[in-house]
Amino acid sequence: MIGPVTPSAAPAGSPAAALSPERRELREAAQGFEAIMLRRILESARSSPFAADTPLTGGGLQQFTAMRDEHFAEIASQTGTLGFARSIEEQLAQSLPAKRPE
Repeated sequence: MIGPVTPSAAPAGSPAAALSPERRELREAAQGFEAIMLRRILESARSSPFAADTPLTGGGLQQFTAMRDEHFAEIASQTGTLGFARSIEEQLAQSLPAKRPE
């Protein structure tokens, strides 16, 4: 059985660990934006005029569904599953000052 996917911090030798503080902040912002976008997409997909408030679809289930969607959105944005954050980061990184040679 395959276990859940969990985001992990970048290892010390990985390219993500070598990012400048500005680029790391940009990456985190892009991932946060992707997570917000995914939550909205999932929320829209679940809203339906056919959904009735029954014992099986009441507040408890709605709360659980919202928490599950939020967790999925965070994992998907941090692991690059859909690639929105990567595209946003690359586009916005063009406006960052060039990295100075050391």
